[in-house]
Amino acid sequence: MARRALTTTTAAFATTAALLLTACGGSDDKSSDDIKGADKGSSSPSASASATTGGDGPDLGLPKDFKLVFDFDEPSDAKHAAALTDAQNYIRALKHGIAQQDPDDPAYQFYSGAQATQYAKSQIEAWVKGGWTITGTDKYYDDDITTLNDGKGVLVSFCRNQAKSYSKEIKTEKILRTEENLESYQTFRLLMVPPSGSSKVWKTGNIEVIGKAKECRR
Repeated sequence: MARRALTTTTAAFATTAALLLTACGGSDDKSSDDIKGADKGSSSPSASASATTGGDGPDLGLPKDFKLVFDFDEPSDAKHAAALTDAQNYIRALKHGIAQQDPDDPAYQFYSGAQATQYAKSQIEAWVKGGWTITGTDKYYDDDITTLNDGKGVLVSFCRNQAKSYSKEIKTEKILRTEENLESYQTFRLLMVPPSGSSKVWKTGNIEVIGKAKECRR
């Protein structure tokens, strides 16, 4: 099975973070895109796996044969908790777009801006082009949340085990399985931009995905 992940240098990520916080997510960030095919994921469902958005948020429904697991501790800081919740919603929205086979799905656009919007769109386009959808269980864990120096933006980091999340061919419904290996593990870093105006949404302005993350293996 083919797989894909975005790799962005740490320096580029830090620079973009500074720009996004001054532009509030409106910049045209460009980062290197290393697309290697379809996706994978892991573990057992938790209470947070099927969360939905409230209020006027977009539909984040996922296929019955696909589960998202966020094994995170609830932050005591309200700002950190809000940023972490919407970081999860960005991931859900990306998966929703893949399931809907819609590169212009409004869900990910609701929860992202700048480079993170382009990342989500490119990921969904790759799945659509490959004729794949998602199935299995995808696990995220070991969250770490840091307020940036200006006190506004928040950097949310976490691990991913994608060993039991698979691509499924839409035409044949064949599940493309692979064995768990180091490539099953990734580190995610999401720059969360605080709400502006009447919005209460913390948008993902920039996303960095690092593959073969040994520190996430357990």
